[in-house]
Formats: sequence, C-alpha cells, structure tokens
Amino acid sequence: MKDVVTAGVDGTPESLSAVLWAAREAQLRQAQLRLLHAWVLLAPEPKHRPPPDQDQNYWPHRMMHETAAEVRTRFPDLPVEMMLVPKDPLDALREAAEVSDLLVLGAQDLGPVSRYALSELGLKLVPCTNAPTVLVHAHQEDTAERDRAVLVGLSLHDPSVSLLDFAFAAASRRRTTLRVLHGRHLPSYAYNRGGGVEASAAREAAHDARQELSAALDPWRKKYPDLPVDDQVAMQGPVPALVHHAADAELLIVGRRHRHRHRLPGPRIGRVVQSVVHRAPCPVAVVPHDGTPSRG
Repeated sequence: MKDVVTAGVDGTPESLSAVLWAAREAQLRQAQLRLLHAWVLLAPEPKHRPPPDQDQNYWPHRMMHETAAEVRTRFPDLPVEMMLVPKDPLDALREAAEVSDLLVLGAQDLGPVSRYALSELGLKLVPCTNAPTVLVHAHQEDTAERDRAVLVGLSLHDPSVSLLDFAFAAASRRRTTLRVLHGRHLPSYAYNRGGGVEASAAREAAHDARQELSAALDPWRKKYPDLPVDDQVAMQGPVPALVHHAADAELLIVGRRHRHRHRLPGPRIGRVVQSVVHRAPCPVAVVPHDGTPSRG
C-alpha cells in the first residue's frame, strides 16, 4: 500500500467533484491526498515563490490553492499535497498512478442528450494504468448517502481477486452493503423456434447463474463475515443491468482485464467499461485485473 490517493486537477466542475470524492476516499483510507495538475508549458518552479506579478505559473497556482482550500474546508485534518508537473497530462497522470493506490479523474458531462462522455485523456489513460481509476462526473461527489450500497459487476468467466478485493474493501470502509451483480444473456436453448422464451429453461439458466455466483462469493463472505452482501443475477446484458442497479448506488465498480500488447494494436478500455462510465449515475471505479480466479 502506498497510502496515496491522486486526483487530477484542471479547473473544471467535474475536476472539483473528482477532487472532493478523492478527499473523502483518502480520509476513509487514512491516506494522503495528492492534487496533480500537469501542463507541458508550465514554467520551472523556482526555489522561492515569486510575487504574483512575476509568477509565470500564477493561474495554475491559484487554481490549485483554491481547490486545496475547498478540500480543507470539508476535510480539515486530511493531509494534502499539491503538485504542478511540466509534462503532458497523460504521461504525468500515468506516472502518478504507478505510485498511488487510486487515481481519481473528472469525466465530462455533455448534457442529457449525449449523456456522459469520457474525455480523450480518460480514454487513453484508463486502459494503460495498473492502479484502479475512479471517474467522477460533476456534482457526483455527494453520492455517499445513507443506505446507498456499493455495486460491483462480476463476470463469472473470470471473477478476479483484485476486483473483488477492491469491492469488498470499499464496502467495508463505508460500512454499507455490497451488492454483487452478475448479468448474462439467456442461453440459446431458452428460446423456442418462434423466438419466444421458454419459462422453464429461463428459470433453469437463472438458477444455475445464482449457484455459480454464490460459489464465487463464498470465500469472500467468510473473509468479511460482518459485511452485508447482496448477490443478484440479471438475465440480461451486463451494461443495462449495471446502469439500472446503479441508480441507488454510492459507487459502481467494474473490472478491466489486462490486454496483451502482442494481441491488440494498443490498450483499449472495453465496451462494458466505456458504456457504464457514459451512463452510470454515480462514480465508476475501473479495476484492472488479469482474470485470475477469485479465491478470497
């Protein structure tokens, strides 16, 4: 554990929401909050701070201090570090992720028609970091309301240790229910020749899925005996199932499987991850994993 939560700062409303969410997370983890702003044209930082009329980084300094002041107003005892990095933001944030337990970024809101959009930076950054990344839209920092569960989407093809470890720890820190959701399409045998669904076959498929999910979670229930766990199966695609159940969730957690570079031209975020980030009404944590089966 590095005991550092890093949040990217760029002066936008979604950036401030991401910072405030990261501050609460750092407090829960008893970690340090690191605020990072990167820009290739930042001037070298002098040893002693110059007066404002001579400070080449006056506006970045002002933005960072105003952001830090907002954090300290809400979290007065939280240790906060500010970093101005004269680098491309993608490179700076990728390097910061390697020395952080968690990276938190703002995600752009394009309005009700286009819904949410993950910025070009986020699209490039999320697939190539080894640290979990949380994406927060504007005004999502206050989703931590009473009785709001932590929701994790779980594939039973590769229920990974890192994904479930992150999810159980997140719910345990918040002292709330962990809702584990598995979504899968009905198998082909559940449909008759006319395209209708055979009720008995659908029930059998759902029963099998619930049995598989229960088995995957059993060692984790033993590891966290006092944590309420609500496991659910939705016989539909994972994206609509997750978006629907995230309506009353504090945090949605999804996994992103590591890709081998020799198999793909470059890292990709994945269809499910990109879709839920665009549509989820709460912050989304993306946890990289290698598909190692879960053992608790």
